Amino acid sequence: MTLTPHDMDRKIDEHFGFEASDNIEGVLKTLSDDVVHDVVGWPFGPSHGRDAARAFYEATFSDLSESSVESIRRLYGDGFMVDESLWRGRAPGRPFGVEGRNRPLEFRLLHVLEFNDEGDIKRENVWLDLAAILRQLPEE
Repeated sequence: MTLTPHDMDRKIDEHFGFEASDNIEGVLKTLSDDVVHDVVGWPFGPSHGRDAARAFYEATFSDLSESSVESIRRLYGDGFMVDESLWRGRAPGRPFGVEGRNRPLEFRLLHVLEFNDEGDIKRENVWLDLAAILRQLPEE
């Protein structure tokens, strides 16, 4: 099965929708069973498999809230896409080890995604603008 850009858009938009509603089970369903989930800088490193990816989402959903993701640009290749997005929301917890104090937060994200033949995300690499996060959430 050859995935079209429309197929990839539909899957990542579904993934972002589940993230916006803090729906861990929904997010995990967009990933393949053997997904490699790699948020660059995450202290535990890349995870392998849906169950292992769960820990990242549990921590993130308690640290960030009211999230929305606005896609800025997408590039497509054979079975992969690159998505540049803007995340907006609040930081009630300790996102990325920084005290949030429920302050508003906005930062850019870069996703590099690979898809399997069924259209599930089989590799998710995420880079985020940590400098923007630290600038908006200074230690007081």
